[in-house]
Amino acid sequence: MRRREFLRGSAIAGAALTVGSFGALVHSDAVGAADKSGNGLAKLTPPPAGGNIPVAFAISQPVQVIDFTGPWEVFQDVMLHDGHNDAGMEHHMPFQLYTVAETTDVVTATGGLKIVPDYTFSNAPIPKVVVIPAQTGSDALHAWLKKVYASPENDLVASVCTGAFQLAAAGLLSGKPATTHHTSTKRLKSQYPDIDVKSGLRFVESGKIETAGGLTSGIDMALRVVERYYGRDVATQTAEYMEYQSKSWMV
Repeated sequence: MRRREFLRGSAIAGAALTVGSFGALVHSDAVGAADKSGNGLAKLTPPPAGGNIPVAFAISQPVQVIDFTGPWEVFQDVMLHDGHNDAGMEHHMPFQLYTVAETTDVVTATGGLKIVPDYTFSNAPIPKVVVIPAQTGSDALHAWLKKVYASPENDLVASVCTGAFQLAAAGLLSGKPATTHHTSTKRLKSQYPDIDVKSGLRFVESGKIETAGGLTSGIDMALRVVERYYGRDVATQTAEYMEYQSKSWMV
């Protein structure tokens, strides 16, 4: 399926966006103790040394490739330098990444990429972070999202592009600000009038929810998540390693 056709056709759930503190790129709700940037959003608490942060990428066909591979690259490239040089690589690479789907049948992504999911919704570990790319979705996905969001083990549920429609279908965006791909904001607002849909932003933060505009904006959102766990220096080092020059993730 061609990308533009997919973006127009994936009307399964809802998202919203709001005005930002970084020009017109980002919005953060004041929902907790101020972080180092002073924007009022609570920092996320990293696990003890040697612990992992499980990150689940929920997929169904035809999942948009960059929506999940962009954030995946960010999380896999995070390296912690804390003086424990004798520790294993898992100590320095804190994000544990896996895919989850309704079944373990092969999922065909945009461009024909074939993916074998690691887990199903029935046996996947509860993640601290969930990333929902643009995809068709299902009732099973929405039920799993509700379950994960309600778990005390979960820190964050994030969408990229029209993945926001999946969060909306699960009822997770009601009354919240959020965003989606710029070609779908009007449709989102029309389908889900109880969401405060904003346009022109890279990503929006609201409590345990983050929504990114689409495609490359998922990279910005993921870097921001890294910053919320480990601080600006670690996120900056990750961006530099990736040779990613955008500063749009800096709130």
